[in-house]
Amino acid sequence: MGTSTVSRTLLSDSSSTWALIRPLDQRSSSVGLVQLYVIARHGESTLNFENRVNGDPNVPVHLTEKGRDEARLLGEQLAHVPLQLCVHTEFSRTRETAEIALAGRDVPLEEDAELGDIRIGELEGKTLDEYRTWKHTHSRSDAFPGGESLDDAARRYAGAFEHLLERPETAILVVTHEIPLRYAINAADGSDDLDGPAHLLANATPYLFDADALRRAIAQIRRLS
Repeated sequence: MGTSTVSRTLLSDSSSTWALIRPLDQRSSSVGLVQLYVIARHGESTLNFENRVNGDPNVPVHLTEKGRDEARLLGEQLAHVPLQLCVHTEFSRTRETAEIALAGRDVPLEEDAELGDIRIGELEGKTLDEYRTWKHTHSRSDAFPGGESLDDAARRYAGAFEHLLERPETAILVVTHEIPLRYAINAADGSDDLDGPAHLLANATPYLFDADALRRAIAQIRRLS
């Protein structure tokens, strides 16, 4: 699995404080935690397939057949995790992923717009290359034309993660987007770059965080944005 922080082993299977920034596997799925947050990106969407970007939840973007298969696999991976709540964003691709993954389970679904994808304004529907070119020629504090800045989005995500920590449920699935998940992973690991070293995250792959890991992520995101 390489040397990336997202695949490192746990410090302790019995501790409620994990070295948590790793995909869920069979070994960890049945381990109890005081607080468990399973954060996953949505399944492959039609615009993922077309290498185009979407930051407007009012634009209908659905899962591909591959994305639906990924969502079903996510559900299988989480079958033995005693989830009490699923939070998804206002984007249809996250709701579809959650509904497919949790089909047949009595897990309530809630929407949180603050976890939604970055608002890219005039870049809506542009190619991934166009998005990356704009991003790499501007600072994190520069807002996308008609949208928000990367720092704006980061602060929004930090607030959403804080709200998760306030929830009474002890096992929560969060179906969100690549950017908030990437920021959470890198920030919890102490990186000074929210976009790295973990930067290419597979669709519908569950990552485990305990409360301490999420608190570290929040503090680092706020410090860097």
